Amino acid sequence: MKTMLMLSLVLNVIVLTPICLGLVADAGWIAEAYGPRAPARDILLSVYLAMFLASAAFLFRPVPSMVAALLLVQIVYKVTTPFTVGTVMNPVVASNLAIAAFHAVTLVLLWRAR
Repeated sequence: MKTMLMLSLVLNVIVLTPICLGLVADAGWIAEAYGPRAPARDILLSVYLAMFLASAAFLFRPVPSMVAALLLVQIVYKVTTPFTVGTVMNPVVASNLAIAAFHAVTLVLLWRAR
């Protein structure tokens, strides 16, 4: 359980680092995946930064119940993206679903360990 908890947090940090940097820099690949810079995309950056900072902090002091809350919110938003975007063919949507599946395994293990 502890290993999966840490792996979920590391996965968040690894995935969110280039995405946050790309959003800040307005990288071309970001515009292709997320659209042109706009207030909505900057709000998304804020959400991603919050998840990044929480994940990084929990790597140093994991609190299972708090990590579970973070992962649950991520799972809900990631699983709803195919409906809000209208496709699973978008690379962001596809990666969201894969990460949600990984985090779901972690949540199940956390639930069973309590």
